[in-house]
Amino acid sequence: MNSSLWNLKAGDRCEILGYDDALDDKYRIRLMEFGFHPGEAVVCMHALAFGAPKVYRVSNTMFSLDDEVALHVRVRLSDDHA
Repeated sequence: MNSSLWNLKAGDRCEILGYDDALDDKYRIRLMEFGFHPGEAVVCMHALAFGAPKVYRVSNTMFSLDDEVALHVRVRLSDDHA
């Protein structure tokens, strides 16, 4: 099932498919520098309530992203969990 990075719940695992066209190039480039490449596995580590930034693990590194960025990262959910 395809979704956005922001829709993940804590423990969800996914594969990055790419970015939608609404994401500004400066954010796209920065995310790629952090390791958010198409094909990369991502795990949502923390998803707090009330729209707080979520914490994701990519290549053994943790990153916190808010909805303004994470909504534009297209992912495919995996059946297995972290």
